[in-house]
Amino acid sequence: MRVAILQMEGTNCEEESYIAFKETGANPEYLHINNLTEGMLESYDMIFIPGGFSAGDYIRAGAVFAARLKAKVWKDIVDFVESGKPVMGVCNGFQVLIELGLLPGTDGISEVPQAALMTNNSNRFECRWVHLKKTKDTMFSRDAPNKIMLPVAHAEGKFFATQDIIKKIEDNGQVVFRYISPDATEPEYPWNPNGSINDIAAIVNSYGNVFGIMPHPERAYFPFHHPDWTRNPRDKGDGYYIFKSLFNQINEAKSR
Repeated sequence: MRVAILQMEGTNCEEESYIAFKETGANPEYLHINNLTEGMLESYDMIFIPGGFSAGDYIRAGAVFAARLKAKVWKDIVDFVESGKPVMGVCNGFQVLIELGLLPGTDGISEVPQAALMTNNSNRFECRWVHLKKTKDTMFSRDAPNKIMLPVAHAEGKFFATQDIIKKIEDNGQVVFRYISPDATEPEYPWNPNGSINDIAAIVNSYGNVFGIMPHPERAYFPFHHPDWTRNPRDKGDGYYIFKSLFNQINEAKSR
């Protein structure tokens, strides 16, 4: 399982993501956008876009990264998605997927963004642990427990779209994780840390192979990543199960 971890100026969490994929059994490789050429992505089994502040989040978060990808390898990315191979974006990577028009993907790939990850309702950078409820089994979530705990670190994470797009997302069953409170009730701030509509924390496209998530699974891969790890022992960190879901799915598909 070859994973292309895309990089550019301002991305971060590449190393945590690399370690998570490596520990799961995949073969991750860093791939800087400056070195991307046509046809290069074809040999990979997955594209991963990490978090960070690509290009300083100028214009909009993820907008410059998306524009550069479109200018260099847009046809290759479209072919990659339409072939059914998985694409995953975390935090800033989620923002890039929105800007590319790959998400929300209610009716396939869009030429223009159909949603946004806006400034948090708190109007501040939110860095905290949140609780998530799994609402759909996908190639990215099928091995995850129904409730997990992951950290967020973003200033622009409020998922927003028109009522029509939100309805399509819900009707299609594209929401993968929602923010919940610790007692699994309707989350208010800070449990929904950004004010996302319908408490949306992660979605998948209508094909099921493009996944965007605001919380960071790579920062919760090992049990000792969790702030309560001495009080609540775990065999694995909660983020591990997202990487494991992917690894199992891709390997099963390749063995058929």
